Amino acid sequence: MANTQAICTSFKVELLKGIHALGTTVVRAGTTKDTVKAALYLASATVNASTTAYSSTGEVTGTNYTAGGVTVTNATEPTNTAAIAHWTPSASIQYTTVTLSTSFDCVLIFNNTQGNKAIAVYTFGGQTITAGTFTLTMPTNDGTTGLLRLN
Repeated sequence: MANTQAICTSFKVELLKGIHALGTTVVRAGTTKDTVKAALYLASATVNASTTAYSSTGEVTGTNYTAGGVTVTNATEPTNTAAIAHWTPSASIQYTTVTLSTSFDCVLIFNNTQGNKAIAVYTFGGQTITAGTFTLTMPTNDGTTGLLRLN
């Protein structure tokens, strides 16, 4: 088993169906933006482009970590630069005062409002943490480094 970084295939199709509302402006029939969450997964899990929704299978467990992860600050409007559409959370993703003693190496970003539908998987080197804050620093929101880029 291995985690693989990718934009989830189901998310690409759901974008064309108008299911997700990231950012501050909602165009579809809903009146509020969607709640986006971020869950951490064990290095032994299998989370990848085929992942269609959040699942607790393979998710980390530990002190002060809540199943389903944390809410992502979703205050950045999706936009485009040089024909590349992009969106990045408006703040770093933080898990505070957690103890996660089993190696984890990826985060699943998912749409909690829309039935926990998967958006993307991001991998990093294996980590453990003891009574500390684990922070995923967000990149610049542009067409080159934005967290979610579609071209």
